[in-house]
Amino acid sequence: MPRTRRTETSSRRTPVQARSAQLVADILEASIQVLEREGPHKFTTIRVAETAGVSIGSVYQYFPNKQAILYRLQIDEWERTGHVVDAILSDEALAPRARLRALFRAFFQSECDEAPLRLALDAAAPRYRDSPASRVQRRRSQRIVPRFIARAAPNASPGQRRFAVQLLFLHLTSLGKEVSETNPTRGTVRRFADAGADMLSMYLERM
Repeated sequence: MPRTRRTETSSRRTPVQARSAQLVADILEASIQVLEREGPHKFTTIRVAETAGVSIGSVYQYFPNKQAILYRLQIDEWERTGHVVDAILSDEALAPRARLRALFRAFFQSECDEAPLRLALDAAAPRYRDSPASRVQRRRSQRIVPRFIARAAPNASPGQRRFAVQLLFLHLTSLGKEVSETNPTRGTVRRFADAGADMLSMYLERM
């Protein structure tokens, strides 16, 4: 009998959890729309609730204020970027140069596709840069990228490899940001990505 009660409780809880997850997803999607449409300065929980078609109380049930929503969006963005970087640079089936090309193409296109959201989140970034989630993301990247650099430049010294790690991050993020803000075509994005990747590859191969 106790087992039956637990099963019934579990089956009742599952739809509730699914509805909660969907509500959170709707709130986050509405938040992105508000950010892209109106920018960070006009971003409010009221506008988010109106866009999501839910009550303000429903928003506050999961996010106590707009900063909590922005923080969640920033974490999700870090997670997406981290998974892309990890998956591509860890693919031992590809040569280092091919991995860099794949990484630059994926990252640059993502930067262009999400430029309005990224620019809006950048306005709130200073308060999140030293958050626990940010430190976790940096630690993960600090494991994946050095392994890739060691594979791409096996004869480099430890100091050279540390510099190469910094160079990869700066080259990828800075160039990607600049390209995304020119409203480029997909063909232009790919040309910039391939050129950036090849420049870095040549540097690593000479080390």
